[in-house]
Amino acid sequence: MAKRLLRFGTACLAALLACSASVAMAAEVTPRMLVPVGHTVGIKLFSKGVVVVKLSDGGTPARTCGLRTGDVIIQCGGSTVTSSEQFQSLLQTCGGTAELEVRRNGNSVTLSVEPERNDQGVYCIGAWIRDSMAGIGTMTYYDPATATFGALGHGITDVDTAQLMPFSNGSILPSTVKAVKKGEAGSAGELRGDFDLTGDLGDLYANTASGVFGTLDGDYAPAQAQAVPTGEPETGAAVIRSNIRGDEVREYTVEILKTVPNSRDGRDMVLSVTDPELIEATGGIVQGMSGSPILQNGKLVGAVTHVLLNDPTKGYGISIETMLKAS
Repeated sequence: MAKRLLRFGTACLAALLACSASVAMAAEVTPRMLVPVGHTVGIKLFSKGVVVVKLSDGGTPARTCGLRTGDVIIQCGGSTVTSSEQFQSLLQTCGGTAELEVRRNGNSVTLSVEPERNDQGVYCIGAWIRDSMAGIGTMTYYDPATATFGALGHGITDVDTAQLMPFSNGSILPSTVKAVKKGEAGSAGELRGDFDLTGDLGDLYANTASGVFGTLDGDYAPAQAQAVPTGEPETGAAVIRSNIRGDEVREYTVEILKTVPNSRDGRDMVLSVTDPELIEATGGIVQGMSGSPILQNGKLVGAVTHVLLNDPTKGYGISIETMLKAS
C-alpha cells in the first residue's frame, strides 16, 4: 500500500510539474501589447556624480593625483557630488587637500588632489567636467498597463568620452521638429527641433545600453494610439514610425536585410530605407530618429538605433525584446 501511495504521489507531483511548465511556457509566448509611438521627445538626463570629460594640459592637480578622462567623481571631501557647481563649491570648502571618490570602469578609486588657486583666487584642479545632457530622441513604445515607456533604443553617452552617462535622474519634454539636416555619405544628418523646458511629460528611471526608460505622468497624445502585440523581427518588408516634421508621425517603408539574434551591442538587425519620401526628406536615417519603432506584420518588432555613415539609407535596429529586457 505504501508503495502504491508513493507511486501515486510521484505521479501527482509529475503532473503538477508538467502543468506548471505548460503555464510557464504559455506565459513566455504571450506577447505584450504596446503602443508604437514614433514621436520625438526632448530628453534631459542628470548624471550620478560628475564626469571628467577632459584634462587641462600641463602638470595640473588633476593629472598629478591620477584623475583620468572618463572618471566619474562621486564624492569630494566626504560629501556626495550632485552637480558641477556643487563640486566647485566643495573644492573651495576643502581648501588645501581634497579626497575624491571616483568610479572608474565599474570600480571605486580614492584619489587625493591638491587644488590650486587661479588668477581669481578660486581653487581649481584642471579638469573639465559634465553633470547633464539634453537633446532630442524618439519614443519607441508606451505600455498602457504600466504607464512606462522606452525610447532611443540605445543609451545616452557622453559626447566627449563616448561612455554611458551614469544615471541619477532625468525627464522627457514635449518636442516639435522644426527642420532636418539631410544625411549624406560620410556626414550624419539630424532632426532639429525645440522642446519645452517648462513642462515635463514624465520621469526617466534608467539609462541603459539598450535605451532610456521612464514613466509618463499624464495623457501624452502620441502615446494614446492603438496598442499592438510585440514580435520577433525577420528579413523582409517592414515600416518605421517617425516624426520628421512638426508634430506629424508617419509610417515609412523599410526592409530588414538581416537579423542578428542575441547581438551583444543591440544591433539586432540591419535595415534599408526604401521609402522615396523619407529618402528625399532626410536622406535616410538621421540623428533624432533613434527609437523610431519598427513594425512588421502588424507587430512591434524593434526600434531604429544607428545609421551607416557611408550610406545613410542603411542602419541598424534593436529588437523590442532586447529593449524590454533592459527596461
